[in-house]
Amino acid sequence: MNRSMKSAAMAASLLALLGCAGAPIAPVAGQGPVAVAEIGSFHTGGRSVTLSGLPKKEVRFTPTSPPTLLDPNGEFEVEQMYTQYVKLAPQSRRARYPMLMWHGGGLTGVTWETKPDGQPGWQMYFVAAGHDVYVSDAVERGRASWARYPEIFKSEPVFRTKKEGWELFRIGPADSYDSAASRHAYPDTQFPIAAFDQFMKQGVPRWVTNDEPTLRAYDALVNKVCPCVITVHSQGSTFAYTLASRYPDKIKAVVGVEPSGALDPDKVDVAPLARVPLLFVWGDKIRETPRWQGIQAPMKKMIAAVKARGGQVDEIDLPAQGIRGNSHMIMMDRNSDQVAALVQDWLVRRGLATR
Repeated sequence: MNRSMKSAAMAASLLALLGCAGAPIAPVAGQGPVAVAEIGSFHTGGRSVTLSGLPKKEVRFTPTSPPTLLDPNGEFEVEQMYTQYVKLAPQSRRARYPMLMWHGGGLTGVTWETKPDGQPGWQMYFVAAGHDVYVSDAVERGRASWARYPEIFKSEPVFRTKKEGWELFRIGPADSYDSAASRHAYPDTQFPIAAFDQFMKQGVPRWVTNDEPTLRAYDALVNKVCPCVITVHSQGSTFAYTLASRYPDKIKAVVGVEPSGALDPDKVDVAPLARVPLLFVWGDKIRETPRWQGIQAPMKKMIAAVKARGGQVDEIDLPAQGIRGNSHMIMMDRNSDQVAALVQDWLVRRGLATR
């Protein structure tokens, strides 16, 4: 099967899926299924590294294969980022620019795909709303791949426990997680708690010393794909706001879903951000969580500085709007389509999409 036939087959498969997705995407899919033109992927960023002086060792690549002398010395490609895209046919496209979806710390692009309870995620929602969507696995995550430590990555990987995920992501209050058999959630949580263990299977190791190569890879992505809109979650926001400040003509808006990485206006000129429409979406229980108040405070400082420079900044405080129980993983909560609709409405009001 040649490349064009493969692309057509993949597009037909996703088209059929979109046409059968049902109620979860009905608010935007009521006009009928969308037509997909192309599904594909690529890597950006990265560099070539040569290692030498490492010891050889004997390995078996399968239980029945003969021993092989493995030589770890030589050239490698490292610090690259992976991106998968879904491009719509022109008749189905209702957004002016593609949407890039960037994940948070210890996570991958799975954040935006199928939710842990099996329901469609925001990738599906915004494709059905008429957006070309690009979902990335940043440097060191998922299909971007790792590199050797300490020869290339300079620190050991960090792993997230279930307790940290449960409490930091505000599924339950502090000290509400003892074990999988002994944990209690907020009574009004929107997170599908029966799927929490399934969600934690998405967790991957992260390195706290790789911000520079990650920024370079995202920079390469922006220059390859944009003009664009970026929808970013949590730790990924540091890269989004840095690049929006660097490329205010290429990045047409940034939707921050509980962003946790701000630019410090005392150290960085945030004036270019005043040229980029910014939306911030906040879930519930932030005011009751001291750690989250500390995370949010630098973001509020950046918001105030951008507003002072005439920036277009909007915030959706979900509990203030009567939408209660949202966790840090808003795009996975049971009411995630309701929140996605608010984001889509904002994009329409900003002239970046149509209904």
